[in-house]
Amino acid sequence: MDVRSRNRVTVTGRAGGPVVVLAHGFGCDQHMWRLVVPLLERDFTVVLFDHVGAGRSDLSAWSPERYSTLDGYTEDVLEICRELDLGPVTFVGHSVSAMMGVLAAPREPKAFTGLVLLAPSPCFVDDPATGYRGGFDAEDIDELLGSLDANYLGWSGAMAPVIMGNPERPELAEELTNSFCRTDPDIARSFARVTFLSDNREDLAAVTVPTLVAQCSRDAIAPPEVGEFVRSRIRGSRLVTLNATGHCPQLAAPEETAAAITDFVGATGR
Repeated sequence: MDVRSRNRVTVTGRAGGPVVVLAHGFGCDQHMWRLVVPLLERDFTVVLFDHVGAGRSDLSAWSPERYSTLDGYTEDVLEICRELDLGPVTFVGHSVSAMMGVLAAPREPKAFTGLVLLAPSPCFVDDPATGYRGGFDAEDIDELLGSLDANYLGWSGAMAPVIMGNPERPELAEELTNSFCRTDPDIARSFARVTFLSDNREDLAAVTVPTLVAQCSRDAIAPPEVGEFVRSRIRGSRLVTLNATGHCPQLAAPEETAAAITDFVGATGR
């Protein structure tokens, strides 16, 4: 299957410039980057894509076997990089896609100049035995997934404002709700389990490429402790706390998000 069609790959921006790959999170698609792209494409070659099952990807390519863990999505990322053959890239992963970058970079480190982990979480579930705080206890996650199974559209309308934050800007939550509702419910249920039940804490130490951890100042999904945990486990990584609030800074604060990416790419020399 053609990778570009499968993931609806889009390439824009300055030809020959440093390459930035933008990967969206759960329930979203590449359209969620639309406010950031114009700020990046003046200086960079910008690559966007939809995860299989999202947006205008080829839904026939989705299978519960390949996409039951992050490995299938991670392999897609690597296949996109190989297909485009644009040289090493800076991979910007939002939310669950941040962990796809964490898994991909050690597998093919020469493919990556660096990682930007935007609002990342290696594990959403608290682990009292180790003192890790992911933001949810196991019962919270069970309830969240049960609600999603029972009434996906209702879950979307209830959770989008929580995820987005910024209650004074209800249009942002409405956009996220609409994005959730455009996703096939069965695929969304599967991806939700991959997102909220994965535990990639042990994978962080394998990352050797330059890494920026960018967290929001208030985020109901990924509390501040998570960003510090990720920074502490990736050797040489840097943590920046954005003034942005909520879990989707590319929508809530596109200028600040683009500036963080631009500064990082400049600092890595690509």
